[in-house]
Amino acid sequence: MSRPKSKEMDLTVGNPFWSLLKFAIPVILGNLFQLFYTLADSVIVGKTLGADSLAAVGATSIIIYFVFCFINGFTGGFGICLGQRCGAKDEKGMRKSVAVSTLLSIIFTIVLTLICCLLAHQILRWMQIPEDISGEAYDYMFVVLLGTGATVFYNMISNMLRALGDSKTPLYFLVFSSVLNIFLDILFIVPFHMGVAGAAWATILSQFLSALFSLLVGLKNFPVLHLRREDFHDIRGTISLHLKTGFPMGFQMSVMCIGQLAMQTVVNSLGTAAVAGYTAASKADQLSVLVNNAMMTAISNYVAQNFGAGKRERIRQGVRACLIQTETFNLIMCIGILLLRHPIVQMFLSDPTKEIYHYSDMYLTIVAPFYFILGLLAVYRTSIQSMQNGRAPFAACMIELVMRITATVGLSGMIGYTSVCIASPLAWIGACALLIPVYYKMMRKI
Repeated sequence: MSRPKSKEMDLTVGNPFWSLLKFAIPVILGNLFQLFYTLADSVIVGKTLGADSLAAVGATSIIIYFVFCFINGFTGGFGICLGQRCGAKDEKGMRKSVAVSTLLSIIFTIVLTLICCLLAHQILRWMQIPEDISGEAYDYMFVVLLGTGATVFYNMISNMLRALGDSKTPLYFLVFSSVLNIFLDILFIVPFHMGVAGAAWATILSQFLSALFSLLVGLKNFPVLHLRREDFHDIRGTISLHLKTGFPMGFQMSVMCIGQLAMQTVVNSLGTAAVAGYTAASKADQLSVLVNNAMMTAISNYVAQNFGAGKRERIRQGVRACLIQTETFNLIMCIGILLLRHPIVQMFLSDPTKEIYHYSDMYLTIVAPFYFILGLLAVYRTSIQSMQNGRAPFAACMIELVMRITATVGLSGMIGYTSVCIASPLAWIGACALLIPVYYKMMRKI
């Protein structure tokens, strides 16, 4: 099979610890720059338009996150399929995987965009958005959902490149697009007076350019991405495999967000100050989520390639190495976030009130110490999925959903906002209780 000599990273050879770290660092940096999209929106909106506008952006962020999680999981499943074919050195299978991923992504974009935009008003009513911010919340959410195609486009091509071992190209263009996003945020909000909708347009345009440039470089470096007519022939089995892998992963990631949606709904019912404080805290919390997601991407591609190559012991070594790296990052983030709780809030608001500080402090103080549980969940769940076991991760997601909703809805009447703060740690613990034994049982059987 003809393969690029220098651009493709073979994760089936070399020291597992350094192979993973070398692959993961660009993904972590890329995720951090992707976080800058929403951070830039929130900081610029909060500083220029005020606390109500920040609350409007924050009140709908979980819906946007819900959609993006499904997209990330759906296209991430495609990446696992491609990575397994790459590890098996199956060029024909790789081409069919790329063709099917492209076709399914186009269909998925059309359907998802129509559903999201048509239900936008109804979504705001379901979420009990405070009336004083509902207009701006709709403007921001509608524009972001209208640009769903840019998000699908970016996630599809970046997951393809990472499955082929290239984690650097998506990073390079995310850096460019993050800078562009900040520039467009200021341009659209300040001189053009486009309000929160301007921040949404800046995010969508920046992400689209990131995807486009990543595709152009990918086409240059990887011949397997140059699709031919015959790559679309006899693809029924490939379509079935991609749907069986992609949809459960997308559904699992979105199911996690349903619990967070219940959390956001409870926060919305507490008023604008609670929404503003929770929004600032959750933006900081996203730092840990994105770093853990980056390690998930690294171990996913690592395990997929080695599973395709039939290297069980190497999988075991990689998972152990990934756990060490992930928990080191989580410890650093926990300490940093706890020490910088108030400066974090001040990033988003010029003059935060004591009430806003109260809500932000409480959330971060309770959640941050449990990041190490999130790290265990991220590594074990992704490793299991990459070995073609979708049942256990799905069951774990259902446990997370039940735990989040039970803690938030069931306890909110008794302990109020505290129920929101303890929901995520309880969900992570419940999911780990299932996944960790399943992983070790699988490794004994393989």
